[in-house]
Amino acid sequence: MRYIIARMDIIAILNQIDAVVWGPVMICLLLGTHIFLTIRTGFIQRKLPQAIKMSVVEDPDAEGDVSQFGALVTALAGTIGTGSIVGVATAIIAGGPGAIFWMWLTGVFGIATKYAEVYASVKYRVKDSSGEMLGGAMYAWERAFARADGSTPWWARLGAVAFALFAVIATIGTGSAVQSAAMTGIIESSIPGSPDWLIALIIALAVALVIFGGVRSISTVCEKLVPFMAVAYALGCIIVLVYNGSYVGQALSTILDSALTGRAAFGGAVGSGIMVALQFGCARGLFSNESGLGTAPIVAAAAATRNPARQALIAMTGTFWSTVVICAITGLVMVSTLLANPGIIEGGGIKEGAALASAAFATIPYVGTPILVVGMVSFAYSTILGWSYYGNRCVTYLFGRRAIRPYQVLYVAVGFLGALGVGDMVWTISDIGNALMAIPNIIMVLLLSGLIARETKHYVYEDNLNEPDHTEIPTIPTK
Repeated sequence: MRYIIARMDIIAILNQIDAVVWGPVMICLLLGTHIFLTIRTGFIQRKLPQAIKMSVVEDPDAEGDVSQFGALVTALAGTIGTGSIVGVATAIIAGGPGAIFWMWLTGVFGIATKYAEVYASVKYRVKDSSGEMLGGAMYAWERAFARADGSTPWWARLGAVAFALFAVIATIGTGSAVQSAAMTGIIESSIPGSPDWLIALIIALAVALVIFGGVRSISTVCEKLVPFMAVAYALGCIIVLVYNGSYVGQALSTILDSALTGRAAFGGAVGSGIMVALQFGCARGLFSNESGLGTAPIVAAAAATRNPARQALIAMTGTFWSTVVICAITGLVMVSTLLANPGIIEGGGIKEGAALASAAFATIPYVGTPILVVGMVSFAYSTILGWSYYGNRCVTYLFGRRAIRPYQVLYVAVGFLGALGVGDMVWTISDIGNALMAIPNIIMVLLLSGLIARETKHYVYEDNLNEPDHTEIPTIPTK
């Protein structure tokens, strides 16, 4: 009994912290940054068709550890995860159907933020003594604001360390525990009686076999897995939408009506209110596409690209695919299914995103549950791989290469424990961690927005994307 009460107190405290960090200030910072950078970059979203074409073409003359496409799919592995399914369902429970609209809008404007943060990461990347590329907000903080004598001001070092530290913490929760828990939950619901420990062990082994091989191993697996899983899931969702065809139009109007008027839906069984929908839509939108979070730029810095603008354009397509496409169709599937089967949530019995996702897809005969299971398992597994690389690089920055293997062991161990059972409390912790790592990253990007805008004009709008950046990439001593 004491344990239950203590756990309830912890959950209540975490929810209060989450409400503060994802309150009006954070929402204004996030959406404001997305809109500001959209304007500052000349509405870079209009270059999406060109960026998508570039994403499948290699740049053989450029310097880097992985291909441009390899960097993109590794980042997509981290973004197209449980946030694309369970995260959408959780947003609907907490914020109502209107949260889907704000998730989508966060994705549209977030494309510009993804472009800007990746541009900064590639521009200020470095090499270690073994020749491997290192990049991310921590290196951008150090190099972009360095004094004439090469020293880093204390405030820039603080921004770098804060980002790296919060990122390591976030990878443990968001990248490992949450994803493995989601995999276990969906497998158990589909195959009753499956032992937790066996599922956890299989997940741990599957992750360890890949991440111990480093960025090239992760990139190789993601290049094969991510395109297949994304296309397969999207096609599955389209089949569901055809099945729910008579409710799709009503689902769209429900999402818009709930977002703009705050009117409760489904008899008030889920969250309602404009601010609630906005709060959870933005939070889950960031969790889904990571625009402003600073994660994708870490792997983008390893890409073989001749100038920062090329990889920034390619990287911004990740936000388009993860939120503007995948989350949008997931949201339509969820809302149309709830409209067709209102009994799913009547009475408020379902309070977790995973349970809502399972119940919604289970109403579709034959194909619903297989689509959910395959989508959840593949999405969660790819996210575990992608986020392990982010943590790897941040640990390297903080403690040196000697810390990589202990971090990888810890990462796998936390994934094993997470698979044995965590609930929505871990989603709340992940939300908090994401916000704390996003703040130093967003501040850095805003401070560099003028430089990014000027160089974007030269490379993108004056048709100089094939021009190589002749700035020498510095080599730093390996710790």
